Amino acid sequence: MSDEAQGPPSALEGLRVLDLSGAMGNYCGKLFADMGADVILVEPPAGSELRQEPPFIGDVPGVERSLNFAYQNTSKRGIGLDLDTASGQRILREIAATADLVIETFPPGWLEARGLDYASLARLRRQIVVASITPFGQTGPYAQFGATDLVGLATGGLLYMGGYRDTAPTQAHGDQAFKCAAMYGAVAAMLAVTEAELSGHGQHVDVSMQECVTLALENAAQTYDLEGVVRQRPPGDQRFAGYGLFPCKDGYIYLGSRGIGNSPAWSRSLQWFKDEKMPGAERLFGPEWSDLDYLKGIEAREVFADLFIPWARQHSKAWLYSEGQKRLIPLAPVSTPADLVENPQLQARGHFVPFTHPLVAQAARMPGAPYVLSETPWKVRRPAPRLGEHTAEVLAEIGIAPDEVARLFSAGVVA
Repeated sequence: MSDEAQGPPSALEGLRVLDLSGAMGNYCGKLFADMGADVILVEPPAGSELRQEPPFIGDVPGVERSLNFAYQNTSKRGIGLDLDTASGQRILREIAATADLVIETFPPGWLEARGLDYASLARLRRQIVVASITPFGQTGPYAQFGATDLVGLATGGLLYMGGYRDTAPTQAHGDQAFKCAAMYGAVAAMLAVTEAELSGHGQHVDVSMQECVTLALENAAQTYDLEGVVRQRPPGDQRFAGYGLFPCKDGYIYLGSRGIGNSPAWSRSLQWFKDEKMPGAERLFGPEWSDLDYLKGIEAREVFADLFIPWARQHSKAWLYSEGQKRLIPLAPVSTPADLVENPQLQARGHFVPFTHPLVAQAARMPGAPYVLSETPWKVRRPAPRLGEHTAEVLAEIGIAPDEVARLFSAGVVA
């Protein structure tokens, strides 16, 4: 069982979770596993679909080489199990009888057809919780539709809000819809598990990726409902003078000095430009710069850009950020992945943690938890499991004899 016994107790120590999910739900299981739950990843004998997702170690595909899989399945144990066989279904029921939570991403009805749905498992363990994370939920006209991450962003409305007004909608990097569903699924599942511990009764948690993504729209839907106005993507340049993304010496910064009305940050910015002897700064001191309609116009935006950008290109984003903070001006660097790894704030909090893998000679770094629990800390307890790494171990725990385990391996029921 690795080194769980070492150090302070974990927040979810003693909780057992079965992770039957694929790419949409593996991150949900990781959240439980890295907090100390005994999470058993149940994969088909050929391996999870996520094992085929790039990037791969050394750019060579293979079931043990996906970095995506390796990150989303840390701290879990893993078994290979064919749920299309009667023997595989029986084994899953026996393991579920010892579990507190099952996470799954199968199409609605798939588990029920195999006698593995919530109602069937609850007859074996009344306290069990089953969290189903699917594209559109268990009910409704879209329930049986499949979806990629991009489809989740599109049907949830967030894709329409991504990018700039003068371009087509733009997908955010990474599987943000999947992660959104996984995170909401983890919260809902944890609430259900807590209630089950209090009442002794589990429940079925139905998570819709579409609905999770829709929550990210903030008030866009309400704006249309109440005002009949469809919120638009922002323009690719400044929304108004002094507000937007601007290039600098080594990348980009976001500047928000010119807000609606007479923003204090605007007067501070003018003083900054004057102190630094920014060429042409005096052109920004006229009374027209207090007129919002003027600020939104092309002339104001062009004048500000013509003055600010050449000056900003002489300075690094780190210097601009530091000076902006000193002067209480809303200015922030646009961080690249390289910037994040070296970011002093993230380093001070130990956000990036070692990533180890049997095929990687030197430990790399990966994001840790975005929270710190003082008494029950988060930590990665083991690398993601190799395909079937803990199958024999888990089968022994539910009392299956070694000769029966060998027969199951030979028949291809387990891997």
